[in-house]
Order: sequence, then structure tokens, then C-alpha cells
Amino acid sequence: MLSDRAPLSLRLAATGGLLFLHLPILLIFLYAFTTEERSFTFPPPGLTTHWFTTAWYDRPDIWPPLYLSLKVAAIATSVALILGTLVAAAMTRAAFFGREQISLLILLPIALPGVITGMALRSAFGMMDIPFSTWTIILGHATFCIVIVYNNAVARMRRLSGGIMEASADLGANAFQTFRHVLLPNMGSALLAGGMLAFALSFDEVIVTIFTAGSGTGAKTLPIWMLDELIRPRQRPVTNVVAIVVFAATFFPILAAYYLTRGGSETAGMGK
Repeated sequence: MLSDRAPLSLRLAATGGLLFLHLPILLIFLYAFTTEERSFTFPPPGLTTHWFTTAWYDRPDIWPPLYLSLKVAAIATSVALILGTLVAAAMTRAAFFGREQISLLILLPIALPGVITGMALRSAFGMMDIPFSTWTIILGHATFCIVIVYNNAVARMRRLSGGIMEASADLGANAFQTFRHVLLPNMGSALLAGGMLAFALSFDEVIVTIFTAGSGTGAKTLPIWMLDELIRPRQRPVTNVVAIVVFAATFFPILAAYYLTRGGSETAGMGK
């Protein structure tokens, strides 16, 4: 009789892999409470919440990058929700020559390495004489945020019957009324999940931001601030405190997106 339990060696290997991936995150949390300022020793010589107070009150250099990250993520997500939904509608409700090829091109920004995307965007901005600023960062983030929303929207649209929209039109509803009363309620959870995931990934994006922020612009998001602090640390535990904030800002939207889409076939990220 076959057993449903995996072999012990496989379970041990899986446990070891999970510990390898997640123990460093727990160490980040631990060293946000250490009493050491410059170097980390294990186990920590003592624990304190002092660094949370320091980050909140005594480090004003944290707030501009935080506000910029929130602004970039919010605008990039808004753009992605609009364009991603429209592209998904076009790809699922219309048949035209080259549709599959265009679909592949839409997915490329999230499939390509971030370095390639960043280099391509930087070259494009330079060729078009677009000055580097907050808006170039937003455009860079929107490239992969659109794909995330598109993945969720197109999966949900493929599950919807085209007959409900035809029935709405037969009953006298115009396109806006059909979208508001028929399409949007059926797609609400998929769009919400895609928007939250896009916000989370934009909030902690580093590679594309480095290429699209430019040098000397003063545009520094929170992940870029953290990278600078790791290279030239002032107070190491404060960087870990900020890392906890970034973790919460990305983990909980991703978790919510998972629960919103786990009952269907939509995929909330495609590997990004």
C-alpha cells in the first residue's frame, strides 16, 4: 500500500531549504533589537527597543525616501490598474493578427532580469532627452506593475462568460454601465489582488530604480536608502528597523493577494 507521506529525506531537505531562505529574515528582525550599534555579534549582548525610537524621532533622513517610495508605488499601481485592465480586455475580447506575439511582448518586462529592463529604460530616456526624476522611476516601475495587473485581469476575464456582457447590452446598458455593474464586480478581487501585489513589488524595487533615478537627482527611494546605509552604515540596527517596515509593507499585500486569488486560476505575479 502506497503512503501519502513523503520520504523522510525529502522532508528534511525541504525543511532545510525553508530554513536557509527564512532564517536570515529572522536575523534581521533580531538585530533590530540589539544593543550593539556598529557590529553584530551572536547571540546579541542585549535587547532593546531604542532603535525604533531612534528611527522615528532622530533620523529625519528616513522620511523623504519613505514618502517617495509610497508615492512611486501608488502612482505606478494606479497606472498599472488602468492600462493592465484595458490591455487584458483587448487581449481576451478581440481576435486579431499577432495577438499571441503581442501577449508575449506584454509579459517580457517581468520575465527579463531587472538589469536588462533598467538599462533599456535608461537608454530610452537618454535617447528621448527625458530628464531623470521621480517620473522616470514611476515609468520604470509601471513596466512590470502593468504585467502583474494584466496577469490577474486576463485570468479572471477568461473565466467570465461573454454572454453576460451581451445580455447587459441587450437590456439597454451602455459600455460604462456594463463595466460598472457587470464587469467590475466580477473582476474586483482579481484587480485588488493585482494592485496590492504591484504596490508591494514597486515599493521594494531596487535594480530598476537605480537605473531610472539617475545620478544627482536626489530621488532616493527607501530601498536605495537602505542600500546606501548597508554600504556606509551610521547605525546598523536602524537599517534593520527600516527593513522590518519594508517587509511589512510588502508581505501583507502579497499575503492578501494570495488569499484573494487562491480560489481561482489567476496568477498574482508570474515569478517576479
